Amino acid sequence: MTILAMVLIVAGLFFFAIGTIGLLRFPDFFTRLHAAGKCDSLAAVLVITGVAAYNLGDFSAAAVLVSLKILAIAVFVFVASPTATHAITEAALIVGVEPWTKGKK
Repeated sequence: MTILAMVLIVAGLFFFAIGTIGLLRFPDFFTRLHAAGKCDSLAAVLVITGVAAYNLGDFSAAAVLVSLKILAIAVFVFVASPTATHAITEAALIVGVEPWTKGKK
């Protein structure tokens, strides 16, 4: 179980790193938000699931209950993060933030 937890957490850290690179390299607000929203959602779910798997190393009723609560948090993050990203993008469009086009810098 520890190896599974380690793989999940390392995979989550990889996606956090990729999202950070996208955040730094992409040209405008919308593409940066896309990179951050997609990668951070997946990365957070992977890390939280890894923590839940690590908690199951000591298999008991209490550990299972705590892991289920941790997985409930992962489901909340999986639903709330894309919703928040969509709301921020919609607000930027309403305020008048212009999307990047190939001719602009």
